[in-house]
Amino acid sequence: MGTPIISIQQAAIQQNKNVVLNNVTLDIEAGSFVYFIGRTGSGKSSLIRTLYAALPLKSGEITICETTLAKLKSKRVHTLRRSLGIVFQDFKLLPDRNVYQNLSFVLRATGWKNKTERETRIQEVLSLVKLEGKDKKYPQTLSGGEQQRLSIGRALLNNPKVLLADEPTGNLDPITRWEIMDVLRTVNKQGTTVLMATHDFGIIQKYPGKTYKCEDGIVTEVVVKI
Repeated sequence: MGTPIISIQQAAIQQNKNVVLNNVTLDIEAGSFVYFIGRTGSGKSSLIRTLYAALPLKSGEITICETTLAKLKSKRVHTLRRSLGIVFQDFKLLPDRNVYQNLSFVLRATGWKNKTERETRIQEVLSLVKLEGKDKKYPQTLSGGEQQRLSIGRALLNNPKVLLADEPTGNLDPITRWEIMDVLRTVNKQGTTVLMATHDFGIIQKYPGKTYKCEDGIVTEVVVKI
């Protein structure tokens, strides 16, 4: 067994300076599909946000994609995030830019200077998330499922080693959530490690993966009955 792509050792996770999870210790191997489950306020989203350095680590150690968070300077956070893909529940798309421009903006911001290479990568990603031909559509004209698929596509532009998804199906209807899960499982099968925060046991039963429960300030591995 190789070095874990994510190692969490005796970590305290905080939200608004209050510790919501304590003594979190777990290792995640490259290529895994991992769920963090729990009620609203249980700390699962705070854990995800800590992993991409949106929240400071209170104490303990976290290493992700060979970056030690306790030693990460604020001016280097962007470097870490280029190794990660981040998918939000509320999409966070740019409403004044069409699908192509939303994706091109990310590529330009992360150093893709060659226009042909940008266009090629955008079309690859649109094909992966099944949004071919939607280049000129604006986010507000897309369905909720299409907006989330675009959000996933944006997260995949730089071929991240790890995809962090915070309640990516939370605002979607039952049929659409399966479409999103199909995309995430396809991404995982291509080698990307996926961590997903959710409170939906139905998803885990249909798409099994290693599952950790956040409850009463602790994180424990659980077996979900299928």
